[in-house]
Amino acid sequence: MLNFDEERFLKIQQGALAVADHLEATVADRLDKGVKNLFFLGSGGAGILMYPAARLLRIRSTFPVHVEMPAELVLTGSPHLGADSLAVIPSLSGTTKESIEVLQYCQNSGATVITLTGHADTPLARAADHAFVNFAEDDTSSESFYLQSLVITLTIMRERGELDNYAAVLAELQRVPDLLLELKKDFEAEAERLAEHIQQDSYHIITGAGSTWPEAFYYGMCILEEMQWIRTRPVHASDFFHGTLELVESGVSVIALKGEDETRPLVERVEQFAPRYTDKFRVLDTARFSLAGLSQQVRSMVSPIVLATLLERVSAHLEVKREHPLTTRRYYKRVVY
Repeated sequence: MLNFDEERFLKIQQGALAVADHLEATVADRLDKGVKNLFFLGSGGAGILMYPAARLLRIRSTFPVHVEMPAELVLTGSPHLGADSLAVIPSLSGTTKESIEVLQYCQNSGATVITLTGHADTPLARAADHAFVNFAEDDTSSESFYLQSLVITLTIMRERGELDNYAAVLAELQRVPDLLLELKKDFEAEAERLAEHIQQDSYHIITGAGSTWPEAFYYGMCILEEMQWIRTRPVHASDFFHGTLELVESGVSVIALKGEDETRPLVERVEQFAPRYTDKFRVLDTARFSLAGLSQQVRSMVSPIVLATLLERVSAHLEVKREHPLTTRRYYKRVVY
């Protein structure tokens, strides 16, 4: 595979799951001590990667969960945030300015703070009430954050009696790193073709629904826009027909990400519409891929993880074809803003 270290990838994703025992024990302990709600507070891409776990709680649990913009929460506050809150703050670098500020704000409000970082000796890891560190880098962090946040959600559901097969689900998740590696290998040729499709155009519409919407949002904003400077319009599939459809015409690229939960019909509606009006429609459907040993329940949970691992291969080819390294920035951490 192009510019890819298999051993490094497996070590990072296995590391994400290796924290499961300590992470679930910490979450369970906070619930026992009276935590009554959960805040996911990530900045930028790390925040987006928390969305599937938050959504799973919203649709499968009655436990209150809040997803807020850290910078906004510090300015507005929340009547729900207090001593009975658990705040989860992800940051790969552990140095994100807005995340450091919201950590301090949460602790001042009495909340317990868990941080998920890629580095230990960082402000977020040092200041957290409970710090979980799994080394990762930009090309491997999506899967790692998705997996860790999923463990948090599943633990809450188990403790509340809303998930009666937690052990079986976690056992299946342990298979995911090896399965992802096989997917990358099998997808390599197709990834190069999709990269060729993307690099030919300067504008793309990317859509998804349910658990795949966060990956559409993330890939459009954090990869195509930030790392490749390609104008991209991420739009939820349910909103596609409330404005964005009017931009679809011959030559306009539309990319649909399709998962395996109950929201598939929303993406299928786009899939039925777009090819009638543009010759540049692509769909990436996780149901196409063999994930041996995973139940349908777990497949629906890991759809965004599967998409992230496939799209990483696209990114690897894209930066070569466009002669634009994924690390190149104009402004991010280069100028004062």
